[in-house]
Amino acid sequence: MAHERKPTFVQSLIAGGAAGTAVDLLFFPIDTIKTRLQSAQGFTRAGGFSGIYKGVGSVVVGSAPGAATFFSTYDTMKKTLPFQGPLNHMISASIGEVAACLVRVPTEVIKTRTQTSSYGALAQSSWGAAKLVWAHEGLSGFYRGFGITIMREIPFTSLQFPLYEFLKYKLALYLSPKREHKQLYAHEAAVCGSIAGGVAAALTTPLDVLKTRIMLDLKKPTDSNSASPSPPRITLLKRFRLIYTTEGAGALFAGVVPRTMWISAGGAVFFRSV
Repeated sequence: MAHERKPTFVQSLIAGGAAGTAVDLLFFPIDTIKTRLQSAQGFTRAGGFSGIYKGVGSVVVGSAPGAATFFSTYDTMKKTLPFQGPLNHMISASIGEVAACLVRVPTEVIKTRTQTSSYGALAQSSWGAAKLVWAHEGLSGFYRGFGITIMREIPFTSLQFPLYEFLKYKLALYLSPKREHKQLYAHEAAVCGSIAGGVAAALTTPLDVLKTRIMLDLKKPTDSNSASPSPPRITLLKRFRLIYTTEGAGALFAGVVPRTMWISAGGAVFFRSV
């Protein structure tokens, strides 16, 4: 049974990609609601509960390679780093997230702008939004928010994966006197993944709000009849302070409930699959 605990690189690649795609597609409506709650224009103006599958095309294209890149990198680093325990999981997950964000951020930019109808009638699909990003901002536009995404994902995974491994260890230790083996069943690992994901999601929500706001910044208006010039670029710290002073502390936790629900449920599916 030992070989089942050490999947090969290809197995990790396939399992991570399939699980990531399943999670993103299954819980996409919750993600849309979360993004609209976090947008500066407000939930209703961003679309409310209508068109909750807008932007799903970018997920279909980018989810599998992004998830596969993360999980295969995480699995490989976890086996090769000279550290053990939580430090190993934190470093492995952080490296995995940096690698995955090279794939994930462009699709996130397209997804968030499509979900919130940032381009209005000019782009009602992921492909339409992608063409406008390229036309107005070039390649750099697809990586809008790359830095804050890394700043969000590293704390998130540094919390989620060590907590997941810790919960698995404790649960296996608790159940071991009742079993001949120390391995957890898939549904038991799923519970650990759900708890770990939910805790990490709630704690990192302010960073997710900042990520959403930055990705929704447009370089220039695309519809002179409805769009007003975007505000000048500000630093991350100034943006944080601006949200806090003008909208209140609650705005920094906008979408915390759907984000926690989505990642908690997604964590159960993902960790059960892999």
